[in-house]
Amino acid sequence: MFAVLKTGGKQYKVQAGDILRIEKLAADAGETIQFDEILMLGGDAPVVGAPLVDGAAVKAEVIDQIKGEKLIHFVKRRRKHSSKRTKGHRQKLTLIKITEILASGATKAAPKAAAKAAPKAAPAAAAGADDLTQLTGVGPAAAKKLNDAGLTSFAQIAALSDDDIAGIDAVKVKPEWVAQAKDLAKG
Repeated sequence: MFAVLKTGGKQYKVQAGDILRIEKLAADAGETIQFDEILMLGGDAPVVGAPLVDGAAVKAEVIDQIKGEKLIHFVKRRRKHSSKRTKGHRQKLTLIKITEILASGATKAAPKAAAKAAPKAAPAAAAGADDLTQLTGVGPAAAKKLNDAGLTSFAQIAALSDDDIAGIDAVKVKPEWVAQAKDLAKG
């Protein structure tokens, strides 16, 4: 069985026992990390994600933190008054060994190393909460402030009175939001 995982902006085809050099992760040698961004599982019954395979994960053990080979970046401009410049660097990498591929039953909590490597996601909505960004003028930041103030559904916003709106300090609730929330709460 193999899996295609995504980390550090790159995709890797891995099997149990493979050793990889990937972009640096914040993990110490000997730690076990889990990658939750699995794009495909292969084998007898291949599964292609859309874009990710639900419940799949790859577990790996960190072997060491290393530096890659030196890369030289040389720039030369031709003709008169030309210039030359040489720059170089060594990329910081993490050496990992794939221990197992989980087709399902992966734990939901990602370890700290995989969480730091993943891009920051939008604020997670509570169960039964509506997508408040459907209201005109409410972006992700305002939706987070509304959620922090305890307003997670269109019905709650639709039920706000003028006194309730004045009492909310976290974000300025506009009367248009209340009207739109009434329409969206009806379905």
